[in-house]
Amino acid sequence: MELIRCENVTFAYPVPDGAIPAAPVLQDVSLSIQRGEFVAVLGHNGSGKSTLAKHFNAILTPMRGEVLVDGIDTRQEERLLEIRSRVGMVFQNPDNQIVATVVEEDVAFALENLGVPPAEIRLRVNEALEAVGMSKYKLHAPHQLSGGQKQRVAIAGIIAMRPDCIVLDEPTAMLDPRGRREVMRTLHDLNQKHGVTIVHITHYMDEAAGAGRVVVMDRGKILLDDTPQKVFSHVELLTRVGLDVPQATRLCHELGQEGLSLPEDIITEEHCAQALLELLKA
Repeated sequence: MELIRCENVTFAYPVPDGAIPAAPVLQDVSLSIQRGEFVAVLGHNGSGKSTLAKHFNAILTPMRGEVLVDGIDTRQEERLLEIRSRVGMVFQNPDNQIVATVVEEDVAFALENLGVPPAEIRLRVNEALEAVGMSKYKLHAPHQLSGGQKQRVAIAGIIAMRPDCIVLDEPTAMLDPRGRREVMRTLHDLNQKHGVTIVHITHYMDEAAGAGRVVVMDRGKILLDDTPQKVFSHVELLTRVGLDVPQATRLCHELGQEGLSLPEDIITEEHCAQALLELLKA
């Protein structure tokens, strides 16, 4: 069932009076996100991926075309609360989203502003912290947490609002490898165990490889949109637009250029090792 639909979306950031109009950041982008999907969005800097993400919960609205969230046009300002209750947004730096001095108070902040009854707030905060594995830190000060823990608290704040979809704009970019693993494990749990739709903007190929679907942006347009296996099989095309592929894919591609027969849809180290083992046996 469709949750988000973009139809021929074009967008350019405003410029001062008298300045030369900027080229559109998005150009006639059409895209549909289904409920329960885990979608990774890739693209080099300036490709339009973050701008597209901000259209999903009406932080930005199209110059031309339309974006529908559960059938609601994002340009309907009077329905902005409905849109953002369905689609929550998590940004790159968790410090920019944490506003309280105690973890549980931070998770409760948006709910208090929405006038949710105290008993319901307590229930939602506990459920959200449990969902991201941060219950034992609920009385801690956020500034004492690691980067990965802070990002999970930021995600809990969105979960507490019970959205259908969470859009994350490079949430692991500022984290160390352990923090990245913590956040990615949380996102997959939310998707698989709770049915939350995930749209994950990232520049890490291994994170994208774990998604159910990968969308590649280039110069404000969608270049590729398919399963990770099919998207990453376009090694040379992705390289031309400044993107990499998973290391296992790169290795198999280079071995293939040397004459070895290996599958083109390898994206994990385990699959790569198995394919090489079978090749050696043959």
